[in-house]
Amino acid sequence: MRRRVVITGLGVFSSIGTGAAEFAAALRAGVSGRAPLTAFDTTGYAHSYGCPVRSFDPARWLRRVRPSELGRAAAMSASAARMATDDAGLIAADLRAVRCHVCVGTTEGGAFELDQLTSSWLEDGPERMDPALARRVPAQSLSVAVARELDLTDAEISTIGTACSAGNYAIGDGFDAIATGEAEFALCGGADAIARKTFTIFYRLGLIAPDHCRPFDSGRQGILTGEGAGIVLLESLDSALARGARVYAELLGYGLNCDAYHPTAPNREGIARCMELAMRDAGVKPEEIDLIAAHGTGTRVNDITEAQAIRDVYGSRVPPVVGLKSMLGHAMGAASALGVIACALAITGRFIPPTINHRQTDPECAIDCVPNAAVDADLRVVQNNGFAFAGNNSVVLLGRS
Repeated sequence: MRRRVVITGLGVFSSIGTGAAEFAAALRAGVSGRAPLTAFDTTGYAHSYGCPVRSFDPARWLRRVRPSELGRAAAMSASAARMATDDAGLIAADLRAVRCHVCVGTTEGGAFELDQLTSSWLEDGPERMDPALARRVPAQSLSVAVARELDLTDAEISTIGTACSAGNYAIGDGFDAIATGEAEFALCGGADAIARKTFTIFYRLGLIAPDHCRPFDSGRQGILTGEGAGIVLLESLDSALARGARVYAELLGYGLNCDAYHPTAPNREGIARCMELAMRDAGVKPEEIDLIAAHGTGTRVNDITEAQAIRDVYGSRVPPVVGLKSMLGHAMGAASALGVIACALAITGRFIPPTINHRQTDPECAIDCVPNAAVDADLRVVQNNGFAFAGNNSVVLLGRS
């Protein structure tokens, strides 16, 4: 029998707050992370709002690795892991004494540094490029930075690049490591930084909203690119009880699939199947789930397809379906990891976060998106969706422990 897996530590950097307490308060208050983008020159773009992490100072969090050695996403990843470890009441020596597992999901890895490298190439030529900058680009640096910062000596380390579903993938990977006894602690989640390349791709696809992200709204016009890092510390329930740790939530199970339907368009059947796989793995039924944190990008096709898939699985009893990206923006590889953390905090705090910027629900979506104001709720089981280009689907289920 697999061990029960719980979340005992949270590390959060987001556009609406840093740390579990600030993040939870912002979720409950329906805070918007929207702001003008300043990470790159936005001259020539018709609109350039996003959801950046403000006032991120890695020197405040990192104790072993020099911030100058890391790219922005890697620094957020390592800082969030340090924060989660502290939040769980552990010290680095506790992790070094046992087998650990590190897995970080991402869409772009060091894309922020790749932007800088490209600009240097174009302006100064390849002979003037900074080799140190190039070393911050590889995606694997996000998970390696976690291991370096915590001085882990017995750990499996991996980075998952399944784009916008990668955070859920990484947390599922950590779940398996703890459930099977392959590791005693796992640090998993996702991280990405805002970059010109990422923004431009979505802009050229016509998917960037001119003002606000409005998931499931009749007037929705697209995403706002965001950034951040969400890392959870996982351990077995027995371990948490033995050391008197606070438990935010239990990870009940997860589902993954790749329907490979289209490079960018979601597939209704693939998404529905992924939800069913997660429920089977967790041993729960649709009627037991109290809330769905949707992928909810605010694009025309995604929101309709996701809502239809939810109705296919849940039938006439669809629980509230909230769009966290209305507040957070689309944090790419960090998106579903921040979603898991939001779900854990909602369970602990007994509330449902709102879908903000909402005016009128699209009749083709036909869900209760909890518009504009949080509501109190006694949540027992919560579902977190994360779907990505090329049909990389992921769903994580959490429950009150």
